[in-house]
Amino acid sequence: MEKMIKNLVKFTSGSPQFRINESFLVEAPIYLFYDQSDLAEDLVDLSLDNTEKKRVHTLDELSTLRAGDVVFSLISGKAAIVRSAHEDYLYTQNYIKLVPKKELDSRFLVYLLNEDKQVRRQFQKGIQGSATMKYTVKQLKELVMPTLPNLEKQKKIGSIYFKQLRKQALKERVAELETKALLAKLEEEKHE
Repeated sequence: MEKMIKNLVKFTSGSPQFRINESFLVEAPIYLFYDQSDLAEDLVDLSLDNTEKKRVHTLDELSTLRAGDVVFSLISGKAAIVRSAHEDYLYTQNYIKLVPKKELDSRFLVYLLNEDKQVRRQFQKGIQGSATMKYTVKQLKELVMPTLPNLEKQKKIGSIYFKQLRKQALKERVAELETKALLAKLEEEKHE
């Protein structure tokens, strides 16, 4: 039986970025911002980005992530499971933390949000005619989920999905390194 996602998941919005009060006190903790590159890394369980992270010093009470949290990007419409590398990162209002109830496996939820044709169609319908391609919390909460298989099958599908994404990312990394090595060799030969 189909169910709305709001009956299967608890939603927690991120901290509004414009309301964060920066502090210059030494005792103010430093928070790193969770961003699209972090989400991409979490999805394939690899470190891909070495750029300097945006950070803020503040004494404010903020929404932070824990390893194992399911996070959904309102920017890209993609979901991932937070890795320990991004533990305690601050997430802003561009991200929603999803806490699935016990009948829904986290990895299977990510698979459904990212790949299920019925779910993707609902997202597409919701953003047609919109000037900005940003997803909304309302859109997310109104998703009708397909009939869920039993928990064991959900775990199997979720596991296969994440292994395939990681395998694909590793193959792409190998191809990229091979291209760099070949171009370096060609550059050397050009000067011989």
